[in-house]
Amino acid sequence: MRIAPELTDEAVLGELGRRLAERRIALRMSQAELAERAGIGKRTVERIEAGESSQLTSWIRLLRAVDLLAALDALIPADSIRPLALLEQRGKRLQRVRKRDAGRDQSGRNQSDKGEWTWSEPE
Repeated sequence: MRIAPELTDEAVLGELGRRLAERRIALRMSQAELAERAGIGKRTVERIEAGESSQLTSWIRLLRAVDLLAALDALIPADSIRPLALLEQRGKRLQRVRKRDAGRDQSGRNQSDKGEWTWSEPE
């Protein structure tokens, strides 16, 4: 089965658990051996292979134990910044994002501003 956006969370967990079990069997390991190698309980391995919810740290330990930890790098790839974008940001990387105000354009000015600034004088 291919993991696709239309699958439910439970279906995705089930497929991941099935794939882990296939990898374990291909490595000729029992659930107990995998659990010991990963440093987690055998029952945790059973639950994960059955598609039940689990902690990410358990998955990391299991993937390390079956030599698939490097596959996590493809899960959320490191952001590579384009040289032109880096130049536009003057060498600074974005660290946070603010919610855009509906009444402002990309430069941060009010859309109703005509671009001219004047002192307002009391009448």
